[in-house]
Amino acid sequence: MKNILVATLMLFLATVGFAKEHAVTYELDGKVYEGYYSTPSDNAPLVFIIHDWDGLNAYEMKRAKMLNTLGYGAFAIDLFGKDVKPVTLEEKKALTNALYNDRAKMQKLLNASYQAAKKEGANVTNAIGIGYCFGGAALLEMARMGTPLKGFASFHGGLATPSGEDYKQTKGFVLILHGTADESVSMDEFATLAKELEKTGVKHEMIAYSGAPHAFSVFGTERYREDADKKSWRRLVEFLDETLSK
Repeated sequence: MKNILVATLMLFLATVGFAKEHAVTYELDGKVYEGYYSTPSDNAPLVFIIHDWDGLNAYEMKRAKMLNTLGYGAFAIDLFGKDVKPVTLEEKKALTNALYNDRAKMQKLLNASYQAAKKEGANVTNAIGIGYCFGGAALLEMARMGTPLKGFASFHGGLATPSGEDYKQTKGFVLILHGTADESVSMDEFATLAKELEKTGVKHEMIAYSGAPHAFSVFGTERYREDADKKSWRRLVEFLDETLSK
């Protein structure tokens, strides 16, 4: 047993040590954005990660490393701009509302990030996307605009479909991981999305975790719920195995 544990630890360290990681800068409409790319190998299956309303930070990088240890590359998308790290509630609301109110710009940013990953050599043809809270809402925008990913997994994200949009162009499976105690995104919205996806013919799966509030997977916060976080991550890992080619 001891030898097995040692071997497992060595494999883990080797995987993390082999992973290459660096910032990826790209421009849109004269503004510089900075994503984060980390992968255990050049041709590894890819996971796009979209950040919450506090911007791309250590949380997304930690999730990227967790994916690297499983053999997946990760490209964390930046939707706010290089070095834009909102701290106050007002700053966070201003940045997210600006994109919620300008879906065309959000779509341009999402596409620019996808193209930056492609230019970087990331394996975008064998990829899914995941998003957290605001990032979950942005991820569903990515699905509706027809981004050619194999799947979209939203963690406690916004679920409402903006007026004039639909899922007719969606190319991948939609996985919704939500909390029934979420007071920001209601179970009515959860049900409405289920009906819309079914009516449109989009393959999907929607899971709700009891007692889990909004942002239930954010480590070290009062909203964190270990049970829901572990179960939702386990489902994501299964989803990756089911969806991406290795």
